[in-house]
Amino acid sequence: MSAVVLRPGEGELIGGGPTAVTIKATGADTGESFYLGEGLVQPGFPGPPPHVHDHLHDMFYVLEGTLTMRLGDHTLELPAGSFVCVPPGVVHTFSNPSDAPVRFLNFNTPAGWERYMRDLGALLAQGTPSQEEMGRVASRYDFRVV
Repeated sequence: MSAVVLRPGEGELIGGGPTAVTIKATGADTGESFYLGEGLVQPGFPGPPPHVHDHLHDMFYVLEGTLTMRLGDHTLELPAGSFVCVPPGVVHTFSNPSDAPVRFLNFNTPAGWERYMRDLGALLAQGTPSQEEMGRVASRYDFRVV
């Protein structure tokens, strides 16, 4: 394994429109230990449906803007500098109801989330998928809608 260096704007860009993710580190880069993506969600982004992961730790670090996050029965407004670690089994989702974009880092351990991002990006490139279509893709990657 060798060092990975990505400068601002570098990485594998997935998506566009209301949301985009730039993959910064994959399982291949990290010995399958973690995934890192830089997310950008535009104003009004409704987010994914509430869901849980059975094995994945899902972590968020807000870089710019205010990310709205649901954790269980609580909704939090997370300004820049906020960090959240969602352990397996905790219902969560995120959105951006504000009038400004939100940029954040999304870490997942173990690695593999990059495969979900790529499959979801391919689905979105075909048009606007239904919740059922997105759910089928997500279900292959430790993402269970609740």
